[in-house]
Amino acid sequence: MRRFKTQLLVVLARLYIVTSQSCPDYSTYSKTRHEPFSPGRYALSSARPPPSCRTFNSSALESLLSSFSANITDPDLLRLFQNTYPNTLDTAIKWHGFSSANPSEEELTFIITGDINAMWLRDSANQLQSYLPLLTPSSSPNSLASLFRGAINLHARYLLTSPFCNSFQPPPESGLAPSPNPASDSDVVFPPYDPDKVFECKYELDSLASFLQLSTEYHEATHDSGFFGKFSWVEAVKAVLATARSMTTPTYSPLDGKPLDSPYTFTRKTTRSTETLPNDGLGHPVAAGTGLIRSAFRPSDDSTTYQFLIPSNMLFCRYLASASLIATAINQTTLAGEMMEFSASLRQAIQTHGVASVPGDNGTVERVYAYEVDGFGSSLLQDDANLPSLLSAPLMGYLAPTDPVYLATRKRVLSIKNPYYAAGGVIRGVGSAHTGPGRVWPMSLIVQILTSDDDEEIRGAIKQILGSTDGLGLVHEGVDGWDGSRWTREWFGWANGLFGGMMIDVMRRKEGLLRESFQ
Repeated sequence: MRRFKTQLLVVLARLYIVTSQSCPDYSTYSKTRHEPFSPGRYALSSARPPPSCRTFNSSALESLLSSFSANITDPDLLRLFQNTYPNTLDTAIKWHGFSSANPSEEELTFIITGDINAMWLRDSANQLQSYLPLLTPSSSPNSLASLFRGAINLHARYLLTSPFCNSFQPPPESGLAPSPNPASDSDVVFPPYDPDKVFECKYELDSLASFLQLSTEYHEATHDSGFFGKFSWVEAVKAVLATARSMTTPTYSPLDGKPLDSPYTFTRKTTRSTETLPNDGLGHPVAAGTGLIRSAFRPSDDSTTYQFLIPSNMLFCRYLASASLIATAINQTTLAGEMMEFSASLRQAIQTHGVASVPGDNGTVERVYAYEVDGFGSSLLQDDANLPSLLSAPLMGYLAPTDPVYLATRKRVLSIKNPYYAAGGVIRGVGSAHTGPGRVWPMSLIVQILTSDDDEEIRGAIKQILGSTDGLGLVHEGVDGWDGSRWTREWFGWANGLFGGMMIDVMRRKEGLLRESFQ
């Protein structure tokens, strides 16, 4: 009976996943224009796949899209919202079902990034974050709540399998074959991993934080504490804590100065320096006694210069504290205490070692957050478009948007003092070493909007994003600041969802702006 029940539940769940061979490959579909075009100057494509080819259907989503159509005046802006906000549900829920292990009620959700057929912990958490305005408590397997629970459960499984890794293969229950990653063929990674389970094993602190973020956001939206007492959430949190604590290990012993073994190393044969770590996979040295957590790679999947990556430490600090409330709610008081204590010490470490003094205007000295530090006194004064970023610090809830150090940092980040800021004629904003100088990531302009209360700044950023899709009506990864026809990634679920979430936020805070024309 139990076996029959399990099989029935899996079949029911898979009814919501498209398997029709007639559906177009979305990587190809999203690179071409489809009628009807929006009746504005940009004539944006209709980029949603046909209803029968969408990977998850939500009546709440469709209702929201319908209600917004009466509130957005500009036809191109409306089309961009209609294309982008549903993108993850329309195209990236690769599989949603149940665990084959007992108990059979454990939901699992495998979410791809878009054009890369693997599940990143960071991306999937942020892709679902876009749908928090629609999330309500539900036990139905055909609900957004079930998608969230399934993603949390799968994150937990991944973290218990390979806690240093960042992106993963589909679970065996899905019946989907693992995807090869040619870039990882020459990897030398410690600890080793199973390529049938792991797509890539770049240790990124924000991956650990993303599991805590996703857990917190589901809990705050549904108050479903009981869910976290089931399955393997507690064990996964303990694995996260152990991994993060291990990565506070400095390069040299504070007792005798000898080099210490690192819990994680990574080398790869590559022509890109950001795809590997120096010093035979150890990375650049970091000092002892800072209290900060190392990150070998950034949210962009590029290697860090100095391993104490401040935005990722901020994200981990913030969500470690909020996830401790879940542990308290399920009577894991000792664990909750450890989480709160670690978070508090990490916040102190960020404020002590993550703030740098820089020349300000008129001979003054300003205090700003560094992007990376090494604890020896070196700091990297830049920002990257990928989240978490310094620009996104108030968005992640680490600090208030009026924090004076943040405001000085924000001003610097959104200027040519940031090495990866491109002041293009088509689009201007923060880019990334991942795509090189001169490429602006629309994601950075979305974050700029979400962290601003200035109507003119918001209006200008929306206009630039609107004109940067090359007529395809989707938010790309990076766009040439001077040539909008040159861009990367036609199908980037996270950026699309972030734009949709931003539009909902602007509707809440600045409704009048959405009634303006951007023609």
